[in-house]
Amino acid sequence: MPGQFAGRTVLVAGAGISGIAAAEALLAAGARTLVSDDRAAALEDLPAGAEAVGGLPEGVELIVTGPGRRPDHPLVAEAAARGIEVVGEPELAWRLGAERAVPPVWLVVTGTNGKTTCTGMLAAVLRAAGLDAVACGNIGYPVVSAVAAGHAVLAVELSSFQLHWSPSVVPAAGLVLNVAEDHLDWHGGLDAYAAAKSRALTGPVAVAGADDAIAARLLRESPAATKVGVTLAEPGPGQLGIVGEQLVDRAFGDSVVLAAVADVTPGGPPGLTDALAAAALARAQGVGPEAVREGLAGFRPGPHRSAHVGTVAGVRYVDDSKATNPHAADAALAAQPAGRIVWVVGGLLKGAHVDELVARHADRLAGAVIIGTDRAEIVDALARHAPQIPAVEVTQGDDEVMSSAVRRAAALARPGDVVLLAPAAASMDQFRDYAERGEAFAAAVAALGESAEAGAAEGGAGEPGA
Repeated sequence: MPGQFAGRTVLVAGAGISGIAAAEALLAAGARTLVSDDRAAALEDLPAGAEAVGGLPEGVELIVTGPGRRPDHPLVAEAAARGIEVVGEPELAWRLGAERAVPPVWLVVTGTNGKTTCTGMLAAVLRAAGLDAVACGNIGYPVVSAVAAGHAVLAVELSSFQLHWSPSVVPAAGLVLNVAEDHLDWHGGLDAYAAAKSRALTGPVAVAGADDAIAARLLRESPAATKVGVTLAEPGPGQLGIVGEQLVDRAFGDSVVLAAVADVTPGGPPGLTDALAAAALARAQGVGPEAVREGLAGFRPGPHRSAHVGTVAGVRYVDDSKATNPHAADAALAAQPAGRIVWVVGGLLKGAHVDELVARHADRLAGAVIIGTDRAEIVDALARHAPQIPAVEVTQGDDEVMSSAVRRAAALARPGDVVLLAPAAASMDQFRDYAERGEAFAAAVAALGESAEAGAAEGGAGEPGA
């Protein structure tokens, strides 16, 4: 029997990774598939059968937009005027999955910080339980691709953008880890941003970070029949938390021990919160404590998340380029061992503020190197809350911005210090994405190390004749 998209004309607006995946899924579903993109080069290698177009052609019945397209975009306004529905790629995946004899189970993870690590932990736990599960969504693997592959259980990371464009998605269990200032330029304010996040809590089981004020409020307001909090404190009824050195479940069991704190990587408060949240979603699907323990013990975070990339002259260099907002940078700074930190920070703040972040960590900062477009706000915050530390700006005109930043950070550091890339901002002003930014940092550290070794070799060669 033909599906709901057979014979329909659908425009995929944006030929990025998720857009191409959406186009492939629509073609397989029998839709006439049009693809548009402001970048002409992106339209040169479309899936066979897809048609490259500009604007909004006549006859389009549905638009599948890239997640970053704002609600006030001219294409969205024109679609509204013409009565054309606009959805995102996860919404398309939801509708395609509903056509399967047995639709996939969606376990949705969102939050300002930690959602990628939590989603990876969740997928690891589900697989340890023997389930056909995969991590997908904002984590880099489109949800439509996961649905097309036929996976039974989806650990779905969704951003606030994706949730905004996914009006029909009702997960079996959903999670809001935390909510802090981010993407305020896109949503227009913190309330709208939080409202988008709250869409993850519309299913039968809702999970949220009980230690985060906004996430806890969203959980209280959720229509879910089962509400579960995760906390770093000792858990109460209906919560997962920490007792001694163990992760304990008092929501889906009677003080069931799930894992040891020492088994969780990354450790520290953010990593333990992610682990508890992942365990809660898995337990909501009936996963036993043994699988939770095995999955968490075997999980390792992806790159650019508190990754040690080198030690030069006794100074450790740590890449947390994934800290793309102040909330994430706060976690990255807090995760460093006791000692002084030289902070590499800056980029696009997206309407977020850094005063509270700087004030909280001022006493540990040995210096700051500020990069990116929104340097002025960070420099001002440092002047107000950490006037005692040297703050060095790397301007747009500097050759090889990250190389300059690392050299200047090295000049501020002394043996035993940490140079931490935790930008608290998005990367697209100077880099393709946070991954390229982190790779540039690691390359600059490697070059610094090679230079130091060469200098030491030259000095050593001269010593015998001295």
